[in-house]
Amino acid sequence: MTETVPTGEPGGPDDLEQAAAVFNGVRPRLFGIAYRMLGSAAEAEDLVQDVWLRWQSYDRSTVDSPAGFLATVTTRLAINAAQSARVRRETYIGPWLPEPVDTGADPYLGAERGEALEVAVLMLLERLSPTERAAYVLREAFDYPYQRIAEIVRLNETAVRQLVSRARKRVLAGRRRPVTTDEQRRLLKAFVAAARSGDLTALEELFTADVVSYSDGGGAVRGAARFPVVGATRLAKVIKAFSGRFWDGVDVGWGSTNGRPSALLSRDGQLFAVITVNASDQGIDQVLWMLNPAKLTAVSPPHGPLPLQSRS
Repeated sequence: MTETVPTGEPGGPDDLEQAAAVFNGVRPRLFGIAYRMLGSAAEAEDLVQDVWLRWQSYDRSTVDSPAGFLATVTTRLAINAAQSARVRRETYIGPWLPEPVDTGADPYLGAERGEALEVAVLMLLERLSPTERAAYVLREAFDYPYQRIAEIVRLNETAVRQLVSRARKRVLAGRRRPVTTDEQRRLLKAFVAAARSGDLTALEELFTADVVSYSDGGGAVRGAARFPVVGATRLAKVIKAFSGRFWDGVDVGWGSTNGRPSALLSRDGQLFAVITVNASDQGIDQVLWMLNPAKLTAVSPPHGPLPLQSRS
């Protein structure tokens, strides 16, 4: 289903400065909706800019609730964009991962709640239809009432409740219960140390038996695995095999991407990789390597090796 979005007519002589102030007031939420729908900060920024252009030219005197209007336009555009993105990703080279965003710097995420932001959850949301994803994002990340969501996606409230319920079940079924942020930080630090030294035993002890490693190089990074690597022993051997050349001259900084601890790898002051892990009480079950340079623009490079610091 392709959603239609309002374009309207120019609003005449009303104050464009006021329109900009209204837009900028809700822009963080618009970006938060678009990013969770698309999994790409760059695409979300482009979409929000499109919403701004439509807002400029719209007859704003007819709008009772600017915030509601702008959220509706953003969501409907995002549904359309998500449909196109799914087609493009069918030809993506290697595993596709969501583009990380630097939540340590909080670049306009504007989320009142942190739901539907972790990379692991965004990967699961890729399995939903665009409309189902929109309903889930609006409810779980922004706590929209079901009736309001129904108006935005043009379904009845009963149907929306069913969409959200089904999406919740799929997300819960797709992942183990995650560990605390502090424990994830500890496991990430231990993983980086073991990977850097090529310690086969330490790596295997950190992993669950069915651990999966995804490397997103987008065809632009030599050596990035074109397929997921599955299994503790196999993954440990692969990491040990390339530990020497991969980690040579690398500085490791620590940050927060998508609300979770991340290792920021740089060489000669240039950020070239973001590594995150997902873990349960059984150990690390996912290792995510973001290597595609085109998808690292929303993450600030580390300023030299930094200690892991506790975040609330």
